[in-house]
Amino acid sequence: MAKEHNVTELEKTAREWLIDRGVTVEDMAELVYYLQSKYHENLTMEKCKHNVNKVLQKREVQNAILTGIQLDKLAEEKKLAEPLQSTIEVDESLYGVDEIIAFSIVNVYGSIGFTNYGYIDKQKPGILEKLNDKSSGACHTFLDDIVGAIAAAASSRLAHSAAGDTED
Repeated sequence: MAKEHNVTELEKTAREWLIDRGVTVEDMAELVYYLQSKYHENLTMEKCKHNVNKVLQKREVQNAILTGIQLDKLAEEKKLAEPLQSTIEVDESLYGVDEIIAFSIVNVYGSIGFTNYGYIDKQKPGILEKLNDKSSGACHTFLDDIVGAIAAAASSRLAHSAAGDTED
């Protein structure tokens, strides 16, 4: 029998901020399915959502979500000092701090998440393609990497649970 999870204010806020920015658990579960379906014969979207939800329960993930989204919003509002404002606004390729925040999420379930993250970051399927579309005027410099990292961590968690290394 699964124990009930108490949602903290931090988790509730992180989930709300994701939704406010147009990202759902289902969007991230689709990325997990994209990454893992060829390795798990009977993989369901329900199992993918379960693993995304488990990742979202981690405090370090919640902190990364709030930090990244806040920086994206400040960039949209042009409230950052230069040269940081321009760097985040255009998602400058040599910046890298957005990936560092993503790595803090990827690390939650071990090193296998790094390869999943690198792959999905290059492919940009599903919600990642939408988040990378600059035509909307929204800034998702941090959010796209955070969402990809959550999917990579959930994929890693799925691999560990299939091997019997995590509780489900």
